[in-house]
Amino acid sequence: MRYKTANIDGVELFYREAGQPGNPKIVLFGGFPSSSHQWRELLPALAAKGFHLVSPDYPGFGHTKMPDDFAFTFDRISEVIEAWLAQIGFTRFGMYHQDYGGPIGNRIVGRNPDWLEWQIVQNSNAYEEGFTETWDGIRFQLWKERTKETEDALRPFLETAGIKSIYLAGHRDPELISPDNWTMDNAFLDLPGRRDIQLDLLENYKTNPPLYGAWQKFMREHQPKTLIFWGQGDVFFTPAGGEAYLRDVPGAEMHRLDAGHFAVEDHVEEITTTIARFYRETVASD
Repeated sequence: MRYKTANIDGVELFYREAGQPGNPKIVLFGGFPSSSHQWRELLPALAAKGFHLVSPDYPGFGHTKMPDDFAFTFDRISEVIEAWLAQIGFTRFGMYHQDYGGPIGNRIVGRNPDWLEWQIVQNSNAYEEGFTETWDGIRFQLWKERTKETEDALRPFLETAGIKSIYLAGHRDPELISPDNWTMDNAFLDLPGRRDIQLDLLENYKTNPPLYGAWQKFMREHQPKTLIFWGQGDVFFTPAGGEAYLRDVPGAEMHRLDAGHFAVEDHVEEITTTIARFYRETVASD
């Protein structure tokens, strides 16, 4: 594993890289409230299977540093990540997207459809039926009017107990989930302004559902080779949100996991071997 930084329009973008550059490429886009730390076990495991992988810390997340006037929107973050991918030569890849990785990755692929070779979907929503009731305070309050009251109602999710609950929800054995996760996330959230940045993105998430139709159309028209892992106990996204992909990519391979939002935490071996087998049988052989 290598730990690198790229300068992208004044953003010091931190990213992790594993595997040999000549190997098939996968970019991993993670989600709230984590960073590339969430892939710390999957990256070397897939590198050992013969892949070349990278994963960024988005602006506002992890080790990445950005200018004070950075606009924390999904549009702007996707532009920075797109420029980073071009800079490092990742312009043809498999895209593993989870949670926020969906809105970011789908924007990039929409602008550069030839970049996508295949995709791995893991609790990455692109359908209205994918929202759980956990979103109610965001969708029906914050999105309608951002006030101190609507912000304060969400702040518990940005504290240690709330972050821990996201990691543990839906997992059968909590002893398999490393406490390093919420300790690391909370340490980054303790940096100046980081919790407000997360509130900015929770509000800006309202720009994503209007794009769902375009993302679904892209899948219907291009039929990308698609592997789906869906944690059935995700606190944010319903099982129905995973099943919905099969309407648009009926040939997708679906794995319904007894897991939550961060399914890799207790299914890393299964996910690793399945990705390697799927690539060999479905992508490389095509």
